[in-house]
Formats: sequence, structure tokens, C-alpha cells
Amino acid sequence: MTDDNPPEGSEQTFRLMYRSRSLIPEEGRKAELGRLFSAARSLNKGRGITGALLLTRSWFVQVLEGDEASVRSLFEHIEHDTRHDRVELLDAGVVGTRVFARWSMARVSADGEPDIPLIAHTDGISAASSRGTTADQEQVLDVMREAAREAQVAS
Repeated sequence: MTDDNPPEGSEQTFRLMYRSRSLIPEEGRKAELGRLFSAARSLNKGRGITGALLLTRSWFVQVLEGDEASVRSLFEHIEHDTRHDRVELLDAGVVGTRVFARWSMARVSADGEPDIPLIAHTDGISAASSRGTTADQEQVLDVMREAAREAQVAS
């Protein structure tokens, strides 16, 4: 839930990763996620926040990158969002550069299938063309996949 055009000139970035259980009912989930993603993309663009989102049937794992105050404020909002449960901070800290500076949003595969960039619409989500991933992105995505696997096993 991010922006393709991060602010120029930021030398260091704050990165936060969290995991949460989705409380969005299966019935109507696609449309609800579309509305959620559309609103988040717009808000995140204004805040200069980028990142990646892994979705499984029951879990979200998300990386947020940007100014520390903005990222922490967004995370606090997520912690109180009734569509999430068991929100767990997995990692947070300053990194040299954004890994997902050009990522809008994606379905990050948890099970070896290809990652799928997504476009959010108010009536749902649909696949977009792939841009491929960098080694740095793959490293963070592997951590996200492992966090999702751990959550599924623990459930």
C-alpha cells in the first residue's frame, strides 16, 4: 500500500515490518481489500510511505518505509484498525535506502508461486504487469514469507 514516487533527497529511511491476522470476512473480502488498498495508496502517497504487503488467507505481513514519524503514526493506526487482530511488530529501524521505493502494492507469494503486482480499485483488486525484484527486495520478501509461514503454523 504504497506510492511509486517517493520523496527525493531522503538519505536514510525508517523501515517497519508487522504481521497481523485479518478479520475481514471471506464474503466480500475482495471488495473490502480493494477499498482498503485504494484508500491506503492515496494516504501513503501523501505521507511519502512505500512498502510491500503479503496477503494470505488469514494474515497480513507488511513492510512500511519512509519518515519514522509517518511510519510509526500509520502503524499506530493499523494497531487500532478493527480489520486486524494480533498485530505484532516484527522489526523496525533505520536503513540506508528504500528497498520498495517503486512498489505500489503486491501479492507476495508465501508458497513459491510468483509475486503478483496489484492494482487496487474500489470494487476489488486485479493483477498488474510485473517489474521483477531486486536482490535487496528478495531478501526482505523472504523474511515476510517466513513471518507468514510462522503465523499459519501457529494458528
